[in-house]
Amino acid sequence: MSKPIYVLNGPNLNRLGTREPQIYGSTTLAEVETLCREAGGAREIVFRQSNREYELIDWIHEAIDKGAAIIINPAAYSFTSIAILDALKMFPGPIVELHISNIHRREAHYHKSYVSLAATAIIAGLGAQGYAVAVKAAIDLAERSG
Repeated sequence: MSKPIYVLNGPNLNRLGTREPQIYGSTTLAEVETLCREAGGAREIVFRQSNREYELIDWIHEAIDKGAAIIINPAAYSFTSIAILDALKMFPGPIVELHISNIHRREAHYHKSYVSLAATAIIAGLGAQGYAVAVKAAIDLAERSG
């Protein structure tokens, strides 16, 4: 039996669909979850969101023991959380960092992601569809890494 793909979402992503739609689009987090499950096919997807840093870290720890890959949209924690970086550095499998917007076309404080230091791959600027791309990539990376 294959290990699941963990899709972890950080602060304010529960407001997708209504939060700054000109940047993040109108797709809700529930719709993003559906995209992920469809892209994953038969592969188990563990899909979670939290506004709490410690909870994201606990889920990364869970993925260390149970997961094949992590897709993480750490949102604002991308640019502030060394604790999340440290947790991700312990994960032995592929890590896909995901951003709905292209963070490199935004204000300067969005340009340096700590999470990128642990990421196997980075997807940014594809909107909500980036999640489907990330799931397919994570599955492929996990299968190639054994």
